[in-house]
Amino acid sequence: MLKIDFLRWGESAEVLREKALRATHPRSRERFMALYEISGGKSATQVGRETGRNAQTIMEWVHRYNEVGPQTLVYQRSGGHPPLYL
Repeated sequence: MLKIDFLRWGESAEVLREKALRATHPRSRERFMALYEISGGKSATQVGRETGRNAQTIMEWVHRYNEVGPQTLVYQRSGGHPPLYL
């Protein structure tokens, strides 16, 4: 079972939920909400089915959060063509 290491970062499940609701980018919202759902007892497979993501991707988000912290879930554009709209 996946565990979210809240204590390491001084957070809670409710903090993740708030970050998901307040995030400016949809990908950040998705990542924070996925961790919130896992903290509520869902598995990565269940969250993956509900979001259309691979369960391995969800597990990677959990491991990155546990190792690096919440800032790792914030989406950062990494290249490619700039968006057509701003």
